[in-house]
Amino acid sequence: MIEQLLQYDTALFVYLNGLGSATWDGLWLAITHKYTFAPLYAILLFLLYRQFGLKSLLVFIVVIALMVTFTDQITNVFKRTFMRPRPCGAEDIADKIRFIAVRCGKYGFFSGHSSNTMAAAVFTGLMLKPYYKNLIFIMLLWSAIVAYSRIYVGVHYPLDIFCGMTFGAISGFMFYKLGTYANKRFVND
Repeated sequence: MIEQLLQYDTALFVYLNGLGSATWDGLWLAITHKYTFAPLYAILLFLLYRQFGLKSLLVFIVVIALMVTFTDQITNVFKRTFMRPRPCGAEDIADKIRFIAVRCGKYGFFSGHSSNTMAAAVFTGLMLKPYYKNLIFIMLLWSAIVAYSRIYVGVHYPLDIFCGMTFGAISGFMFYKLGTYANKRFVND
């Protein structure tokens, strides 16, 4: 059962990765770069500040730092536990894929980019939903695009992406709850 699932995952990866072309490589490399969306993060922090104030923003920054650390560390635990090689390191499909990322890395299950961006999307989308009701949908779309970029550049299988996004959504919701509680406890007391 697991072997069959991994075969389907590999076949889907080869197909999706093969949709790329040199024309679009620069765009997808920019999307997958970790600093590309720094302006977006700055805007989201500004929106949190504008709606909640400076004290709340400081609480949220601590919660966000904890969330990113949590998702990063759990991702690393999964990678070291499952030790699933990344597709760019799989010799059996090397001649079938486009690898354009700067580096490959060793293990890929599950995707840190996917978990972190989804956690950020859910956290900020829910925090700001009373003020910007459609923001969460924009954030979820952004997270999905970043997640797909990992397939495009050749470093993650679709299952890595799906599990990373699922874990990120759960983490984002948990830290949204923590952020709401901490804001009430330390700021609105």
